[in-house]
Amino acid sequence: MVKRFELKVSELRSICDPTVFKFKNTSEIKPLDEVIGQQRAVQAIEFGLNMKDRSYNLFVTGLAGTGKSTIVRDLVTKHAKKQPTPVEWCLVNNFKDVYRPNAIAVSPGKALPFYKKMNKVIEDLKKDLPKALEGEAYLQQLSKIKNEYTEESSELFHELEEYAADRSLQIEQTDAEFQVVPVVNGKPITPEEFANLTEDQRLAIEENMRIVQSEIDAKAREIDKIEQALHTDIEKLLDKVALSVVQARLDSLKAEFKDNSDILDYLAAVQEDIVDNFNIFIPSDKSETQPENLAERMQKPNFHQYQVNVLVDRETTKGAPVIFESNPTYYNVFGRIEKRAYMGTISTDFTMIQPGSLLNANGGYLIMEIEPVLMNPFVWDALKRALRTKYLQIEDIAEETGFGTTSLKPQPIPLDVKVILLGSYEAFEELQNEDPQFNKTFKVRADFDYEVEKTPETIQQYARFIARVSEEENLLPFTSKAVAAIVEYGVKHVADKNKLSIRFGPLHGVLKEADYWAKKNNARVVAEKYVIKAFNEHRFRYNLYEQKIHESYLNDQIIIDVDGEVVGQVNALAVYQIGEFSFGRPARITAETYMGKQGVINIEREAKLSGSTHDKGVLILSGYMGRTFAQYHPLSLSISITFEQNYGGIDGDSASSTELYAILSSLSDIPIRQGIAVTGSVNQKGQIQAIGDVNQKIEGFFEVCKEKGLTGQQGVIIPKANVDNLMIKREVINDVKRKKFHIYQVSTVEEGIEILTGVAAGKPDKNGNFPKGTVYGAVQQKLKTYFERSLLRRREIAETEDQR
Repeated sequence: MVKRFELKVSELRSICDPTVFKFKNTSEIKPLDEVIGQQRAVQAIEFGLNMKDRSYNLFVTGLAGTGKSTIVRDLVTKHAKKQPTPVEWCLVNNFKDVYRPNAIAVSPGKALPFYKKMNKVIEDLKKDLPKALEGEAYLQQLSKIKNEYTEESSELFHELEEYAADRSLQIEQTDAEFQVVPVVNGKPITPEEFANLTEDQRLAIEENMRIVQSEIDAKAREIDKIEQALHTDIEKLLDKVALSVVQARLDSLKAEFKDNSDILDYLAAVQEDIVDNFNIFIPSDKSETQPENLAERMQKPNFHQYQVNVLVDRETTKGAPVIFESNPTYYNVFGRIEKRAYMGTISTDFTMIQPGSLLNANGGYLIMEIEPVLMNPFVWDALKRALRTKYLQIEDIAEETGFGTTSLKPQPIPLDVKVILLGSYEAFEELQNEDPQFNKTFKVRADFDYEVEKTPETIQQYARFIARVSEEENLLPFTSKAVAAIVEYGVKHVADKNKLSIRFGPLHGVLKEADYWAKKNNARVVAEKYVIKAFNEHRFRYNLYEQKIHESYLNDQIIIDVDGEVVGQVNALAVYQIGEFSFGRPARITAETYMGKQGVINIEREAKLSGSTHDKGVLILSGYMGRTFAQYHPLSLSISITFEQNYGGIDGDSASSTELYAILSSLSDIPIRQGIAVTGSVNQKGQIQAIGDVNQKIEGFFEVCKEKGLTGQQGVIIPKANVDNLMIKREVINDVKRKKFHIYQVSTVEEGIEILTGVAAGKPDKNGNFPKGTVYGAVQQKLKTYFERSLLRRREIAETEDQR
């Protein structure tokens, strides 16, 4: 009677025939060089990359393992190679404001030569300037200038001497001043001799000395002017000599970079600064062999103000840059200003500024994962600001600036970069809903699928993908049967016989593990048995918890009947999830019905052990019961329903049909076969709806039945909508072939209750009455009895009150 609901063996698994592959092993076929099944994502990425507007940044979503990171990098890299190589960036000293260094854009491949040639200019000037000041031409001009001014000074001194001689005085010149000495009879006199003169003589001499001293002061001022003029002329000579030397060295640089106005302006500023400060190029008289202390070494000129800080060098870059930032901290993305500690303080200069990935990607593409971007402080807001303003500002984070730090604020650098963020659906949805600037900045979404239609073409692409991985990872080639096993794994991974998984992360792991077992056995190729061993070993490494749960069924710590019949008791199927590993096991559901008006009492809900989805499923039961049995009189009953031995949380509605079967059994007093487990949700119309993890649930119940003993009467009822999701393991299929285990499909509650009880559900006549000998007839009769008893009880209560 229930045979019509039983599935055929061919419906339980999608089998990949190895003969569809025209090769013995994958070494004979061309490795895959295209993307499988991601047309939507690839088209969106290509659209975003080709949009010239830089506000069309991309956000790539998809499950982990879909290969989005690898595919995005490959697509972006191919696209970038066709783009022109962008300019390079240097930082140079701002001689007008050392705290605001200037940024200079340089043609590709020119930044490093500019840096090296600038260093060579400075090194050459260290030799040329001292040499020029020791040259004969300079010394002759210097001597000439000095002689001219020496003659003027000598003439003034001679005039002063004559002026003093006329007054019987003599001028003696010391290092610090001029001294006036009295002369008597043509000879200078001593202070003792001066004291022996008459008072009139002394007064006359003192008067003459005052007059001469005034003249000395006047001549001294003239001599000072002469010396100042001398120094001015010497400085002009030095500037002239220094300028000629510096110009000779810088002219070649100016000629090489004549088309770059920023470099020309910088070289002009360098020339002016060197001429003004040429003395730092002149070595001191201190012997170079004498050891220097730390302070002297720090004070010694290091000429860093003339260095070029190459931030971005694209000498080896072909096309536009593609940068993948795996650790997007603030400094890694936006650059940092490094510090040096000296004598308790921290200092810095423009040569210690380092670029971040955003600048390295300038003119190209920057790829980052969104989760670490959001986790690292300041990064997300700074990234949006940079993309919005199209300028990059390298600066310290204010909160982390230490005491004594010399502040630098480099010139903002124009930004022309396209950012590609990789993330989850949840992250995309949250940003789209919560961040008003997100949609303005990231206008393109590329969504990676996790499955593809299973067609002859995609099956062959699977084989070529395996060939590619084998070649790239140096794995053994896979036989056609091994490839067929991998294809079946791809089907089971998405639980759809018409689809193939394109989450290549897990698939990649299977290939490596199968290769490991093959090499361990000294095999030359990876055969099917090594693929199966890889599956089994992987499950064994993860299924300790599953084994412990399984043992609790065997020693009756969890009570489950897998044979016999019981009223109001059904085996539901639950799924345990540990990370990405899941397994199914049965759970007993019991229902008790009795007179009352409380309706369905969900014990899990009352104990606060159920989730909202499970509660919704239970409430739907009331709707179905009312629709089916309360069209002519109200339901006067209470129903208590629970998952037995459930001490943790439970959610989901996949057991709602199971709970309904338990209620119908309790009301009809018709027992349910305990060898049949049930999964499937139900709606208020009594239709059985699809559920998830159908394969794990079937296999989980099979394991319990196998250990307790297969009777040939055991099996599982699943929704008809889940038939295409079946990829049951071969062990179960073998017992289905031997009629030791059965799998049934149902689309309505009526079909399911018939399988469980062996009794038809029954169909109502035009008056809404179900026939006797049916499940629904018995339920209707029980409900009618409850209703009549409730009316009788009401009358009795009313009569008792009247008598009072």
